[in-house]
Amino acid sequence: MSRGPQPPSLDFAPDQIAPALLGWYDRHARMLPWRTPPGSNQRTDPYRVWLSEVMLQQTTVAAVAGYFHRFTARWPTVEALAAAPEAEVMAAWAGLGYYARARNLIACAGAVAARGGFPDTRDELASLPGIGPYTSAAIAAIAFDRAETVVDGNVERVTARLFAVETPLPAAKPELTRLAGLLTPQHRPGDFAQAMMDLGATICTPRSPACGICPLLGPCRARAMGIATELPRKLPKAAKPQRLGRVWIARNGPELLVETRPARGLLGGTLGFPTAGWDGTDAGPPVAADWSDVGLVRHVFTHFALDLTVLTGIATGPARRGHWTPEAGFDGTAMPGLMRKAWALAREGGP
Repeated sequence: MSRGPQPPSLDFAPDQIAPALLGWYDRHARMLPWRTPPGSNQRTDPYRVWLSEVMLQQTTVAAVAGYFHRFTARWPTVEALAAAPEAEVMAAWAGLGYYARARNLIACAGAVAARGGFPDTRDELASLPGIGPYTSAAIAAIAFDRAETVVDGNVERVTARLFAVETPLPAAKPELTRLAGLLTPQHRPGDFAQAMMDLGATICTPRSPACGICPLLGPCRARAMGIATELPRKLPKAAKPQRLGRVWIARNGPELLVETRPARGLLGGTLGFPTAGWDGTDAGPPVAADWSDVGLVRHVFTHFALDLTVLTGIATGPARRGHWTPEAGFDGTAMPGLMRKAWALAREGGP
């Protein structure tokens, strides 16, 4: 009985990988706004590394770049960010999603400013608000040249293919972290971490990897077995549950009814319109009005999909929730994506 392709013996020493990959990185590194170019004598700013890593959690480089430029132009140091009003930071974050990150960003900036700067070890970094195992390793390696192993989705993919790890994710994560640790060099660990990320992002991609130009083509076991495109294997994703809710967009003359959501919970701390039914609340309309149903907006969160009915109306009584704000000059971009969708639909079909 055929057992399928079998892994060839490991015919490379793990310490051979870093020189090959760093040589490639020196020639092909992505120029990203938070990076110090390879070979530069310029010190890497831990504030910029930290800010970029928090923004990049579950978000693409393309989506983050503009936010990073705006944040660093407005708050060029961690001390400046720590001194900023929370509402301004939350508004600047609007649209980037995963708003718990923004709340942790504010808390961490305050903690770092209070202690006089970022610590330079992984353990100390991990003690700060919102900094977990990945982010602490990334800051320690990239900003402080500590020999820490940095493992994101790109690194998992490169490692799974290089060593032909066929255990599906997420069960394979501990083994992939162990194997990636075998590759981490003492010399230039920050550049090596970024090189692994760049390799996964530009060559060792999820689909159609460019194996022919990969600097690790020779030692790659999955390539030798003909299964590179199949790795890393993943367990099937469960279908997202569906939720329903309502959002009320009320006018009172030249004003709109808005509210700041509770600090904890979905879209915590952000500006929006009163809602109910989708986030564990079951409140009625926030103000008396002759409400009109102008349609649905659909939005996908990490763990569920949402259909939100948009209701618009002219207030006929005092507000029971939220506060009135002038519609003239109202900045809808200061709201999260779900609220932006509702506001766009209300402007099209509401009074």
